[in-house]
Amino acid sequence: MPPKPFAAVLTLVAGLGLTTAANAQATAEAILAGGCFWCVEADMDKVAGVSETVSGYIGGDNDNPTYDNHKAFGHFQAVLVTFDPAVTSYAELLDIFLRTIDVTDDGGQFCDRGPSYRTAIFVADEVERETAEAAIAAGEAVLGRSIVTPVLDAPTFWPAEDYHQDYYLENSFRYTGYRFACGRDRRVKQVWGDEAYRGLDN
Repeated sequence: MPPKPFAAVLTLVAGLGLTTAANAQATAEAILAGGCFWCVEADMDKVAGVSETVSGYIGGDNDNPTYDNHKAFGHFQAVLVTFDPAVTSYAELLDIFLRTIDVTDDGGQFCDRGPSYRTAIFVADEVERETAEAAIAAGEAVLGRSIVTPVLDAPTFWPAEDYHQDYYLENSFRYTGYRFACGRDRRVKQVWGDEAYRGLDN
């Protein structure tokens, strides 16, 4: 994958021997499921402070899932997002994420149907759970209806195959055609109106 700007800076600092405890804590992680992981990765890469996104699988019944078997074993497609909480907080990241998905659909997302394409926020501890639940409550207040995206304890996240990483950059023509045909952006704008994709650097 091509290096992301913030990751490159951290690499440079480490190479100069300037890594400190503060530097080591300069990033945080979130695991977000929002349908096709190519699309979630593309959207989250537009959030200020995000340094890396990794497509993968989570929540199923087998170890080392693959694209060919992840659906059979109940995994979600998800994205591990590494970000600088001094630039965009975890709460802000979740607010942005929710506005990039159809939070009213519990059967998949857009043209992708089935359990692997459901939405979810995977949390590492109670602090993250409370933050996620607050983000969902705030979103419900904006929409005036229930959000079906669950907050789930995070089991092991398994990175997807290399060819899925940065797919939207490496295969931009196919990706753009898929996203348009799937109706993702149209539906998100129907659900969220002016709130859709708020917080993304377009």
